[in-house]
Amino acid sequence: MKFKLNRDHFANGLQQVSNVVPLRPTMPILSNVLIEATGDQVSLTTTNLDLGIRCIIQADVQTEGTLTLPVRKLLDIVRGLPSMDVEVEALDAEHAKVSSGSSKFRMTAIGVSEFPPLPTFKNDSEFTLAQDTLTGMLKSVSYAQSTDETRHMLNGVFFNFDDGKLTVVATDGKRLALNSEDLEIPEAQEGNFILPAKTVSELERLLGKGDNAKILFNDRQVAFDIEIGDGAKEQGLSQTIHLVSKAVEGKFPNYKIVIPEDADQRVTINRDDLHENIGRAALVVTDKSESITMTFSENQILFKGQSTEFGESEETMEIDYSGPEVQLTFNPRFLMHPLKVLEEDEVNFEFKNEMSPGVFKNNGQFSCVVMPLRLG
Repeated sequence: MKFKLNRDHFANGLQQVSNVVPLRPTMPILSNVLIEATGDQVSLTTTNLDLGIRCIIQADVQTEGTLTLPVRKLLDIVRGLPSMDVEVEALDAEHAKVSSGSSKFRMTAIGVSEFPPLPTFKNDSEFTLAQDTLTGMLKSVSYAQSTDETRHMLNGVFFNFDDGKLTVVATDGKRLALNSEDLEIPEAQEGNFILPAKTVSELERLLGKGDNAKILFNDRQVAFDIEIGDGAKEQGLSQTIHLVSKAVEGKFPNYKIVIPEDADQRVTINRDDLHENIGRAALVVTDKSESITMTFSENQILFKGQSTEFGESEETMEIDYSGPEVQLTFNPRFLMHPLKVLEEDEVNFEFKNEMSPGVFKNNGQFSCVVMPLRLG
């Protein structure tokens, strides 16, 4: 194998695939990038067995072939090369030469046969969404994922393709965030999966550079073909990045029964003002006393925070409210997360009484249920 390519294009491609490489791999091959040179392009692939990624860069391929090299060290070398022209040549099955200008590196490779192949998807469920839509849906719910590894079914975002819409849900048992988007779904294509938190994070990083993203999935795995738009040519990349992930095993809980349908009160509030008032009231709370109270009374909300370490806080916000006085207690972080990611100027907040959850909604298909704290 032998090819030449642009240094910056090579570095951009390696950067795209390096994030999934584990710091402490269970096998040495997982520290390596699989390099495949064919035609006029070079394919770069990495995997940690749970998550894999592939991108393609333009190259002058003189001899086709494959090899694997340590991806992070290769990226460091390529970034530091003195010339824009880089040549890579496989010397044998275990060594390769990387040269640019006066610089020459002889790197140790691992046999291609040891590299775990990415799964292929044939005759599986397949849908295409606008990247802006998918990005907005993920950001509106991903903060609610659980980090408790003993409840692994909650360590990710649930995707449900059913009833003519895509619904994404995340919950940690103390809050639940949900968002839906109308989508044409043939009956034979219906299905669902739980996307692991690590994949959610990587997907959010990759999205937003192109128009569309394609989702393919089966019972155990899911893949995303992500367009990266006009800027791809400037970076020497192909128009698509391929991301493939294992799905979380297990059954996601029935989220539909968590969202209250009988709220007595519904208040429309300026989102930024609500976020700022909660944030100021929470300045005195600590990890040990992470709670604030919100008292709804005639045309106002009274926010209070308190801790023995820092004292007390009090904020008042005027709203349009004529219901009974109700005092609610919440973890302020759980209130601020949805307010931070929503884009609308106003948000609806629903509640019933002191013991019932609070529910944020917008004018679309978003809901965030926050369970109250019961103190004392």
